[in-house]
Amino acid sequence: MQAIIKLSFLFLIGTFTSLGQDNYTLTGKVADGANGDLIPYATVLLKEATSDELITGVTTNLEGEFSLTTSSTNIYLEIKFIGYLNQTVKTIDWTQNKIDLGTIQLRQNDTLLQTVDVTAERSTMEFKLDKRVFNVGSDISSTGMGAMDVLNNVPSVNVDIEGTISLRGNTGVQILIDGKPSVAGDDQSNALSTITADMIERIEVITNPSAKYNAEGTSGIINIVLKKNEKKGINGSISLNTGYPHNHSIGGSVNLRSNKFNFFTQFGAGYRSMPQYYSSTNRNLTSGTTIQSDGIGYRNEQFYNITLGTDYYLNDRNVITLSGNFAYEIEKQPSNLRFDILNESNEIVSAYERIETTDALNPKYQYDLNYKKTFKNNEEHEMIFTTQGRFFGKDQASKFQHQLISGTLDQSGQEINTDFYEANYSFKFDYVNPISSKFTIESGAQYEINDVGNDYAVFNQIDDVFIVDSSLTNNFMYDQKVLGIYTTGSYEGEKWGIKLGLRAENTELNTLLTNTNEGNSQNYTNLFPSLHTSYKISKRYQLQAGYSRRIFRPRLWDLNPFFNIRNAYSIRTGNPNLLPEFADSYEITSIFLFDKFSLNTSLYYLYTTDVVERVSYFQDNVNISTPLNVGTRDKYGIELNGKYTATKWLSLIGEANYGYFNRKGEFEGQNFDFQGDQWSAKLTSKLKLKADIDVELTGNYQSAYKTVQGNVSGYLFADFGVRKKLWKGKAVINLAVRDVFASRIRETFVTQPTFELYNFSKRGRFITLGFSYSFGKGEAMTYTGRRR
Repeated sequence: MQAIIKLSFLFLIGTFTSLGQDNYTLTGKVADGANGDLIPYATVLLKEATSDELITGVTTNLEGEFSLTTSSTNIYLEIKFIGYLNQTVKTIDWTQNKIDLGTIQLRQNDTLLQTVDVTAERSTMEFKLDKRVFNVGSDISSTGMGAMDVLNNVPSVNVDIEGTISLRGNTGVQILIDGKPSVAGDDQSNALSTITADMIERIEVITNPSAKYNAEGTSGIINIVLKKNEKKGINGSISLNTGYPHNHSIGGSVNLRSNKFNFFTQFGAGYRSMPQYYSSTNRNLTSGTTIQSDGIGYRNEQFYNITLGTDYYLNDRNVITLSGNFAYEIEKQPSNLRFDILNESNEIVSAYERIETTDALNPKYQYDLNYKKTFKNNEEHEMIFTTQGRFFGKDQASKFQHQLISGTLDQSGQEINTDFYEANYSFKFDYVNPISSKFTIESGAQYEINDVGNDYAVFNQIDDVFIVDSSLTNNFMYDQKVLGIYTTGSYEGEKWGIKLGLRAENTELNTLLTNTNEGNSQNYTNLFPSLHTSYKISKRYQLQAGYSRRIFRPRLWDLNPFFNIRNAYSIRTGNPNLLPEFADSYEITSIFLFDKFSLNTSLYYLYTTDVVERVSYFQDNVNISTPLNVGTRDKYGIELNGKYTATKWLSLIGEANYGYFNRKGEFEGQNFDFQGDQWSAKLTSKLKLKADIDVELTGNYQSAYKTVQGNVSGYLFADFGVRKKLWKGKAVINLAVRDVFASRIRETFVTQPTFELYNFSKRGRFITLGFSYSFGKGEAMTYTGRRR
């Protein structure tokens, strides 16, 4: 296996290195022709001499220097800067590979400055092999916008009125700033509030990551690339928030940018309450008995958090980023559930209430250290080293008391203690080398460590004494290490491009139940190839195709067999012996771009092995749900994303996804091959009214679908929001209603020969009202205090 990996990597690197020979490096300086002052941030374009088409371009650094690499001699340079006449360089001595063009002088254009008619540069979208690039122009639609508003103009991306970012309708998107992961990118709405449109050069959207990225499943990646000359000034915002059910918070952010430093801090504190309504029915078809339960549970939290970080620019080509975050939660989880036990004649023989009091302390902290080096010959020639650490702890104590309503009751009380911690560390190295204007190689490695412990104890009250229940008490230890290495090579021409990649990952997983000495060890190495290609038919119509192999490793809560038992008749457990899922993902995407309308269409096929399904067992009228690896799944689908700007005051954003799946496998010796489908749709209307008032209404539908043992119901719900800008956007009043009609209801049905199960849950309606004020270049954004 190791020999195969090495040979594959050497083959890729050797192939693309050999293609990049006979390169020429052009260097020089740009200066004012009148006084000789060097001009930073001037634009230097490399163009094809015959067609005048743009090949690549860079901007000069603080010393007015630039460097470009080309493999073609049929080119010329064009130098631009605001207030100066354009300058071209066509006479170039090609006798050497390294060519110093000396100082190129620009002449001021005083006449142009006095009589110029400003023609806005429109924002454009283009495909770049494994990503789409939205180049932010200076058109009116971007003027005065913040980063969140710019993101809203990017096809496939949506930002709701509360600041939640979704990609193709999926949340959980990873946000990068200048290609670097940062704590500042975690709290999305608050972090991005200090960035405005005129600071952004481009936005890169990656929906099907190549071998460069973790093989673990992800909703996608958005990389915001800032202009080099717009990293100055003090920006920030502060906000107050209130809501029903209780959601009260204060938060803020400050961002100080200079040539050497970029200092940022975020802080927040508040209190929130999240109720959830439950109902369930366990029906024993053998005995005819039924157990019904219904009630309400809460998660009430006081929370405090602070983030501090800085980017330090050692020089024009080296930057170090260090950031850290600390959060502390004081959590209470009261609940009250009523249980009715019915006989075969549907008569209540016993009824009681189970009253819960749960208290927990949750400390969290994380750090990020990032070093980025850009090489002199090309600003895209870079090396990045990143290390991250995260810790989460939970010290929780739960008490359950039973109050008899009618009949008899065997147990009077129960106590559960949980001492939990999770520590994650990662070390990552990436290297990108554009060896010519058309060929690029990438390589790197990543090492991740996950260390988890869950000491769980259950005590049953017997005659006023709490006795440990050894069958439900244990200490679960979980340790996972993943080492990944990758290389990619790409060719990108004027219309067509291709990118090949290969990633190898070794996973070492160990779990242990210390009280019973039950252990499970897994060690496996897998290859994850990727292939991406794109073709530009025209500026308005482009195609992209991709393939990647992905993995879904069982999460902690899939493996951990012990959970808090809120409902003693419906218990969720983990499976320490669970295996990972593997998926082969194929996708063809087209994008249509028009003046008022954009449409993305994707056809996809996903083949998954060792599919993880949550399966129910029935023992003594108790439903025990646990995840198992069950068979394979073929899924064929189509996805549509569209944006339509009907007028200056009305825009519509629509998303639809339809998938047909074919399940094959066995469960407990029983064949359960079946077919089914699932679809979802989302429509958002955004209205810009007079007096700087924005209104947003979103409708969501999720269809019902089949499962291994039954089905899950569909639901339709709506969200509403209104925002009023004050003082030219420096302040914002924001009102949002989530699940307006309280219709977001999840129902699951399990039908088996000997038992039937029904579960119902609902969060209900949430209303929030916020006020935010910004200073500097930032835009006002509401701090919601949402869990992360």
